[in-house]
Amino acid sequence: MTDNNHAQSTDTGRTKASRSATESLPARGEPTTTLPAVIPHQDDRKDESPWQGFWAYQRDVWERGILFWDTLRQRADNMIAHERAGKPPLLDFEYEMILDARRFDEPANYALLRITRIDEACLEDCFDPSKPPVVVMDPRAGHGPGIGGFKRDSEIGIAMHQGHPIYFVSFFPEPCPGQTLRDVLHALRRFVEEVTRRHAVQAPILYGNCQAGWAAALLSADCEGLAGPTVLNGSPLSYWAGKSGVNPMRIAAGFVGGAWMTHFLADIDDGRLDGAWLIANFENLKPESVWDKYANLFTNVDTERERFLEFERWWNAWYFLSREEIVAIVENLFIGNKLEEGKLHICDGCAVNLRHIRNPLVIFASYGDNITPPQQALDWIPAVYHDTADLKAAGQRIVYLTNPHIGHLGIFVSAKVARFEHRAILESIDEISALPPGLYEMKIDNPSGDPDCHKPEYTVNFEERDVSDIEVDTPRQAFERVREMSEANEEIYSTFISPFVRSLSNPATASMLEWLHPMRTSRYLFSEEFNPWMRVIAALAPIVERGRKPLPPTDRFRTAERDASERIAKMIEQAREHRDATEERAFALVYGAAPGKAATV
Repeated sequence: MTDNNHAQSTDTGRTKASRSATESLPARGEPTTTLPAVIPHQDDRKDESPWQGFWAYQRDVWERGILFWDTLRQRADNMIAHERAGKPPLLDFEYEMILDARRFDEPANYALLRITRIDEACLEDCFDPSKPPVVVMDPRAGHGPGIGGFKRDSEIGIAMHQGHPIYFVSFFPEPCPGQTLRDVLHALRRFVEEVTRRHAVQAPILYGNCQAGWAAALLSADCEGLAGPTVLNGSPLSYWAGKSGVNPMRIAAGFVGGAWMTHFLADIDDGRLDGAWLIANFENLKPESVWDKYANLFTNVDTERERFLEFERWWNAWYFLSREEIVAIVENLFIGNKLEEGKLHICDGCAVNLRHIRNPLVIFASYGDNITPPQQALDWIPAVYHDTADLKAAGQRIVYLTNPHIGHLGIFVSAKVARFEHRAILESIDEISALPPGLYEMKIDNPSGDPDCHKPEYTVNFEERDVSDIEVDTPRQAFERVREMSEANEEIYSTFISPFVRSLSNPATASMLEWLHPMRTSRYLFSEEFNPWMRVIAALAPIVERGRKPLPPTDRFRTAERDASERIAKMIEQAREHRDATEERAFALVYGAAPGKAATV
């Protein structure tokens, strides 16, 4: 039953990452992607001559090449099929839609889903009525929804296994016309109110991933007492913080003139920002990782194809943001850093103040994360609270947990992290809520090393820390100059140039730019529908699979191949490091200060 107040729906859906790729495509020429559990190696080669070994390697390279290009063909077809299906959330769980914010009086392209089933296991079968509901919020930063639950060992899977009722905040590919941050925040508040109404015993646990983390923080600050503990995973709240030589994204605005470029990209796309631009920025941060991704697929194509295709279904599902919200995000957060300063205005006359948060905060960050380093996740604490006494007087409990090496995406998608850190967080929620006000570091002691263990096989300790332990060394004056420059450029652009650009943009030109975006063309060109020559690859791939006998990894030619690939990756890494160092020197020269050292915890 649906009305404008609740917009409830009984629409059900299931989007399995392993199925969404092929359901909308013709079967003609589609090779199977199921590989033998064990692929025999050519081990009986002790007496072969060097020439025989060389020709065996040439055949192996040719076979791997066919399977490699066929994998890229399947990725392109998966991408097209997902777009034709309307880009549904890539969840590996069945769900029903509870609220559709597009039907609200102030619409937003968000929806509240309730997870109902995984295969034959119904949520009610493992539901524990004494446990609070968990609301998982995925980042809206270019990709589509699903990173919190696109496989079994995920945040949703672990929470479901623990017996929590699970809700998922999803979103649609297209923003509502004129959608603002205010509309989004009000929609999220309605979602939390609905979950609270359904589970009146306990307030829900908010689980915010990446950019959804600051949305969860805004929600916690705006809705005091409405939400239970809030978990922020790889979520930036202090945007000027970071480590010199490791986090170059925070100084990027100084080289493009500020927020006007984002405004321009949204203008030429008929009032929307294409998420493909954001993903291109992510890949540009560490181009050696892009090389490693494809090199690993080519080297281990016999075993890596399914994993590659599964992840790429999410990585290549790009959504749009409205001009109003993305410009506000860039101006106020990434460049303005107004959230930690308490100057972010969502509603007229109302500024978000992080001091208003009263529910316990759990901050999960990693030193291997070059997108949201621990500095950006934690440095807001000494900016908001003068000292530990101030934090305690505010009645707040902040618990942080760090990983020494996992990358940004690993915080959300790593099965090992889900089974260990996220399980430990959920199993310790009651202890966290019972902590007295203060700042704590969460330490997990797991003598067995088994990520699947449960308490008391591992122990969790909360070691009290001082706010002064978070050392901040951010050159605020330099970033203030960037903010002033950005505001001036944005004023000039929005007044004199934006009206002209908007007059030239329309749905037809926006569609053309979408199809011609380099991130899309680099994928589409491997599809049979765009490149007829790929039908040859599609026909050869099953033949190669049937007769495939890969060389052993110890083969001298394959060893030389891996060494060459590693040298290329190292060269790309060195070039990237030189690029980043040059940008930092230029930033210091132009804005008068080095980007700062690492903040330590």
